Amino acid sequence: MGGDHGPAVTIPAALAFAESEPEAELILVGPEAVLSLELEKLKASHHPRLRIVNATEVVTMEDTLEVALRRKRDSSMRVAISLIKDGRADACVSAGNTGALMAISRYVLKTIPGVDRPAICSLMPNQKDRPTYMLDLGANVDCEPQHLHQFALMGSALVSAMEGKSRPTVGLLNVGEEDIKGNDLVKQTALLLRADHEKGTLNFYGNVEGDDIFKGTTDIVVCDGFVGNVTLKASEGLGRFVKSVLTSELKSGPLNMLGAIIARGALKKISQRLNPSRYNGGSLLGLRGLVFKSHGGADAYGYQWAIRRAFDAAKNDLISRISVKMTDFMPQPLIAVEADRMIATEDIEHKTA
Repeated sequence: MGGDHGPAVTIPAALAFAESEPEAELILVGPEAVLSLELEKLKASHHPRLRIVNATEVVTMEDTLEVALRRKRDSSMRVAISLIKDGRADACVSAGNTGALMAISRYVLKTIPGVDRPAICSLMPNQKDRPTYMLDLGANVDCEPQHLHQFALMGSALVSAMEGKSRPTVGLLNVGEEDIKGNDLVKQTALLLRADHEKGTLNFYGNVEGDDIFKGTTDIVVCDGFVGNVTLKASEGLGRFVKSVLTSELKSGPLNMLGAIIARGALKKISQRLNPSRYNGGSLLGLRGLVFKSHGGADAYGYQWAIRRAFDAAKNDLISRISVKMTDFMPQPLIAVEADRMIATEDIEHKTA
């Protein structure tokens, strides 16, 4: 129900994905009457692998965290995430309010031991024609060094599980490669990552700059959510700008149009590689459940890619694999402290309820 377009995008995307992936079963969460009407328009009311779960409320893009978390307890977002907790769904995909999605997910699902804050991790294209994993892309705009340290650990676990790399390289996004450059957050984080590199816990490459993201210098690029989100949106805007300029120039005259026809195959591949929609869908990494965030303005094609990422993560049992990796990465005394804290928190919540 969220994002700029709601069911007009999410339902066609779900139907298209269901047709492309015979193993997938999809649950549409929202006001049943609204969703049923949309399915009827698309002649998909009786789709065998798609069903509706009713929710009487919707979290809007303007809702505060307090409203989303405390007042709208039957929102489509809350119901969808609860389906994961109850074991009725393997993953949740939403294009809605990012802050609300993070807050509700963290409250309902809790975090993996050793993780203070979940982070949004997504893929960026690079010159090596393989993804650069980047986090955080907007969940945490104010971070401490230990948070970026945890992002690096989670990113390493993710790439190791999904790409089959035992020691993926980690880069820390900075204004220069030199150790003396950067703010206190970056400098202190670098000390933690270097210590882990010396212990063999992480394969820390060092500081990287913005262009290294697209060079594919490292498998993972770590930064705070403010920097990451600005980088993401600027990159997407540049991709669309380049595509727009190419299109207009190739149509500007007969010779250019002829050249476009001759180079049609190459131009199509360039368009596909630079299309931001192909990289839509960021994982809320660090939760005890799979939650994926789609861009609010994504079209059906882009939202379908977000569903694809969630499906692949569930199929590869990502949560279990990351949990095992995090257990191996985190110091044992810290794991014990985190476990005790989580048990105590759950006891308090149970008594409060």
